[in-house]
Amino acid sequence: MAKKVVKSEKIWATGRRKKAIARARIGAGSGKILINKLPLEEYFKSELLQNEVKTALTLVEAENKYDVEITVNGGGLTGQAGACRHAIARALVLSNETFKATIKSNGLLTRDPRMKERKKYGLKKARKAPQFSKR
Repeated sequence: MAKKVVKSEKIWATGRRKKAIARARIGAGSGKILINKLPLEEYFKSELLQNEVKTALTLVEAENKYDVEITVNGGGLTGQAGACRHAIARALVLSNETFKATIKSNGLLTRDPRMKERKKYGLKKARKAPQFSKR
């Protein structure tokens, strides 16, 4: 589980998905979400990804109670959105233990274990073989 680090009433948690790693810091506030010092709408242009990031806050009805600052790197946009969602969910559980049942029952505390399979020697990709030639 994430470590509870309290720095001036803010709680830190780490979330991961694929190659993306997100570090979220939540504290009491008005509902601002900053990702890499940009507003959520600027960083994730797609509304689908914006909703994914806000999933945990929406579930516990805390959208306007916490300010969230996230530093995310690695992976692509979808992986980063998943990592942000995971980090926010972990931070919310650390801030208020009563949220745990709701968040856990919706599967937000489980890290998505799917990763890209590594390329094997003699193959073009993980499983794609070169074209077979009879002669």
